[in-house]
Amino acid sequence: MEIDKERLKKLFPHLAKELDVETNSIEITSVQSDSNAGENAFSQKFSGYTPDVIDFIRRCDKEKQAEEIINYLEEKGEISNEYAKRLNQQLREKGIRSFGPKKGEDFYLKRRRF
Repeated sequence: MEIDKERLKKLFPHLAKELDVETNSIEITSVQSDSNAGENAFSQKFSGYTPDVIDFIRRCDKEKQAEEIINYLEEKGEISNEYAKRLNQQLREKGIRSFGPKKGEDFYLKRRRF
C-alpha cells in the first residue's frame, strides 16, 4: 500500500515526525545470552505468591464487599483484630480506592507469562 507524505502526516502526525528524523535510536541497557533466562525469571514473578487482604480489597467494587472480606479474614484469624479495625477505618474515611486501583480479573495474567 502506498500513501503520499501529506496524507501520512495528516493521518499519523507522530509517525510521520518519527520517519522524518535523520537518526532513530533505541538505548540497549542489557544483553542477555540465554533467551530463556529472562522468560523463566519473569514467569516466576508470582510463583508462590499468596494474596493478602489488600489484594482482595482491590478486587472489590463496593465498600460492603471490602467490609465482608475484612470481617471474614478477621474471623478466620488471618488478620488481627487491630489490623481489621485499621482497615475498616481507612475504608470508611478514605474509601475503597485508597487501598490502590482496582485489580481486574486478569491482573496477574497480564503480569505473568506461562
